[in-house]
Amino acid sequence: MSSTLTPVEVARRVVAEAIWAPSVHNTQPWRFTMHEHQIGVHADPARRLEIADPAGREMLISCGAALFTARLALRSLGWIPEMELLPDPRDPMLVAQLSWRRQAPVREYEWRLSAHVRTRRTHRGAFDLDPLAPGLLATIRAGAARDGGALRVVADDARRAQLAAAIQLAERAARLDGDRVRELARWAPAPGSTRGDGVPATAYPARPEVTSPDFPGRDFAHGKGWGLPRLTTASAARSTGVVALLTTRHDRPDDWVNAGQALQRILLTASACGTAVALHSQPLELPWLRQVIRLQLSDWAYPQLILRFGNVVQVAVSPRRDVADVLDIPFGQDDI
Repeated sequence: MSSTLTPVEVARRVVAEAIWAPSVHNTQPWRFTMHEHQIGVHADPARRLEIADPAGREMLISCGAALFTARLALRSLGWIPEMELLPDPRDPMLVAQLSWRRQAPVREYEWRLSAHVRTRRTHRGAFDLDPLAPGLLATIRAGAARDGGALRVVADDARRAQLAAAIQLAERAARLDGDRVRELARWAPAPGSTRGDGVPATAYPARPEVTSPDFPGRDFAHGKGWGLPRLTTASAARSTGVVALLTTRHDRPDDWVNAGQALQRILLTASACGTAVALHSQPLELPWLRQVIRLQLSDWAYPQLILRFGNVVQVAVSPRRDVADVLDIPFGQDDI
């Protein structure tokens, strides 16, 4: 239990964990406020992708992942988080208010998830041929449902190939769109950058790992050869992994936030089982292609993200901004 911590100390510890949530292009489109025993989670529209994400859907998914991480951080301190989602219609950037008044012992699975908040990494490539841990898919599907999402495993070869083709098409279209290329370049700094955001060259492979069917990643290196070298020169077979869609029943801002909460629960649960996850959103950034996926592959549910699960040695590293850069504390409120 952490009842001896002041509200400011609690807020700083919670935000120190929440900033490790995943976000599109590692834009970290969030900021936090605190007042007494309450933390506000806000979207930062200045960090929204204007071309790829004009409606802010991916921004709110990212903020939802940070919200889940903040809730988990409160639990790791022994507090029971109380959440108000999108509490003020006049302020659509206020994603949630979190408060803490009651305490309860931390459960084992909460400890396990908390332990992987800072070590979890998004994978960008192929996987080894090793099978997933028994029961993992059932566990993460149940977890996603708790947060208002649905994880739909795409097991049929034809449907998986169709989804791969959609990503290939979207990736080709993005590389021919000058505005999208420039937007991506703004969030992909060159090697040696000291930025605390964006996708660094330490977070993706230098050479694309082609699988069958092929689920290409984004060209963060802009064809310049940046990225991590292969860990081995052996020509071992590589796998696409288990492919799934994260969907919601509706497509409103609260659904986007809940999709982000479900996503972070999925990622941390997978990481706790030694499984890596690759994320794809390229075709979902094109409205007409997202609609095709919805009608043909999602049973009319709204696709929010495409995920691939598999086992692989991970060495990727991504930066984060400092807590002081994203947490606003009222003047005069201190740790005394």
